[in-house]
Amino acid sequence: MAQILAKVGKFVFCAVMIIGWGHPALAATDLPAKTAPAASPATALRLGLDDAVALFLRQNLDLLMAKFGIESAKGQQITAKLFPNPTVSIGTLSAYTQGRNIGNSGQLFGQVQQLFELAGKRGYRIESAAFGTQSVEAAFEDAVRQLTFTVKDAYNRTQLAQRRLALAEENRDRFSRILDVNTIRFKKGYIAEVDLIRIRLQFIDFQSQVIQSIQEGDSARGDLRQLLRVSPEMGLELTSEFDYKRVDPDINRLRTVALDARPDVRVKRALMSQREADLKLAKAYRIPDVTVGGGYAVQGSKGPDNQGQVALNLGLPLPLFNRNQGGIMQAEVAVQAAEADLNKTLNQVENEVDVAHKNLLQSRRLVEAFLGGVLDDARSTFTIVERAYERGGATILDLLDAARTSRTIQQNYFEALFNYQRHVIQLESAVGQEISL
Repeated sequence: MAQILAKVGKFVFCAVMIIGWGHPALAATDLPAKTAPAASPATALRLGLDDAVALFLRQNLDLLMAKFGIESAKGQQITAKLFPNPTVSIGTLSAYTQGRNIGNSGQLFGQVQQLFELAGKRGYRIESAAFGTQSVEAAFEDAVRQLTFTVKDAYNRTQLAQRRLALAEENRDRFSRILDVNTIRFKKGYIAEVDLIRIRLQFIDFQSQVIQSIQEGDSARGDLRQLLRVSPEMGLELTSEFDYKRVDPDINRLRTVALDARPDVRVKRALMSQREADLKLAKAYRIPDVTVGGGYAVQGSKGPDNQGQVALNLGLPLPLFNRNQGGIMQAEVAVQAAEADLNKTLNQVENEVDVAHKNLLQSRRLVEAFLGGVLDDARSTFTIVERAYERGGATILDLLDAARTSRTIQQNYFEALFNYQRHVIQLESAVGQEISL
């Protein structure tokens, strides 16, 4: 019987909502009292925060494209290890005097030449290519670092939208019940029409917040799906808790870790080492390389007594004019630029860690201030005023003020919690590794 009465009550209330605009006393809203639930997807993907990051790393195309740069750098490293190819030459020589021709006095000779690099050029080239590969690998890790922050932030924004929606629905449902009761009280003459209108307007305000929260949630989930390359038909169920977990990191240790392990710092260090190897290679080019060759010649029937001849030769360029002066100057400038870039990055990392740490401390203070009693006070005040209003001990203005205050405090708490979590992952990104909670 109770269920039947409840269904009848809901039917009557919906009817009042539909026809209420025809009468100023009964008009409530042309918006539905309950937001129609979205059609549930056929399948839902349950994801914790770590699961979302792992899925992103597996499926993100940008990272896969960046990974191809690693393979290219490894190819350059293989090329640097290769020796120069030998040169093979074959020729003929003949005299056309005193009845000689190519048939009776021709000479056929073959020769093989090999270039030998001196002054450690090959070793410097291998060293430079190795540092180039390290730089590309570190750049890939840095791309992972930055995009991981994007994924975590999108995940938290989706959770924030869910909490906002839950709060808006709670306030809407609460004022829906208050509107039901006061509609009956108005009919019996217990309250003025202006009080009913104020309640109705507040109900519509909460209903609009529900719709706005749904839109924000859809947008946040759309961004997260796009990052994870998940179809819009696939539902997302976020399983990580959107709660406060205190983080108290050691700033001195974080600075040390960031300067040693952050990927973009390792990129700059590897580039500087590569430029230094390039400078050593440029200086090594001042010493010319040696070409060693050997050959064998076969002569015709009317040649000298020795029909076969062996030849050995040695080629050495004389470094009279070109001693790679320009290449050395360019390599020196590249080393200076790489050193300046490294110092700039180190300074930037130190400042990022410091700013992220300070923001974390301030946002933590704000969250703990809410959890210190303000949040509970706002909720309990709304309940106390609502009960007092039902007994006639509070005015409608007191009720509306308590409702708005409670909503504002809770929304501000959600924003503070979201900012705190964002500052945590910003500090993780600035350091280059996760911070244990």
